[in-house]
Order: sequence, then C-alpha cells, then structure tokens
Amino acid sequence: MYGSYSPIDGSHFTWEVEGVDTLIFEANLKEFSLYKPEELKIVVIDNTGFHSTKNIDIPDNIKLIRIPPYTPELNLCEKVWHYLKERFKNKTFGNLKELKGVAKSYC
Repeated sequence: MYGSYSPIDGSHFTWEVEGVDTLIFEANLKEFSLYKPEELKIVVIDNTGFHSTKNIDIPDNIKLIRIPPYTPELNLCEKVWHYLKERFKNKTFGNLKELKGVAKSYC
C-alpha cells in the first residue's frame, strides 16, 4: 500500500497494490499526480531499492525528497508501520479483507 498525507489540510491519498517494485512506484507517482493535480506534491522517500529514480518519469507536480540512509526516524511511515505491527503481532486473519478491517479500525 502506498499512502500520502497532507499535514496542511489532513487530506490523504492511498493506493493499494499487490507488491512493490520500481514500475509500481512510478505508477503510484502518476496516480498521485492526478489527485488534486493543481497542487505541488512533495514526497519524502527512503533509500529502498524500488524508490530508484533512474529511468522513471516523475510527474511535473511531484518533487521527491530522499531522506539520508539509515534514518528511519525521519520516515513518518515507519511510525505507522511500527504502530500497526504492535497491534498485529501474534494474530492471524482468515483473509485479507478481515486484516484490512482490523487495520482500518486502528487508523
């Protein structure tokens, strides 16, 4: 899942995908650029391999800011994942729909 959040007005954009790689990252940027297309979007990314910006098209209304290596504390999404992992550990779910329902109840 890709997600973006505006600290200015609280709006958010999410995009569910089955996996992650550079092509999906590029597709996410394109989809995100279409959400409120008149706005400039500043996207903070970490240094994971699929965040490579080589040979991908970055929409004109998106600017990427890469955080320094080995600084997960600067990546706010890491705090969300930590929060959810704490609530999901030692639990099983019958299917993806059930897991999503529980995840939404925590957010």
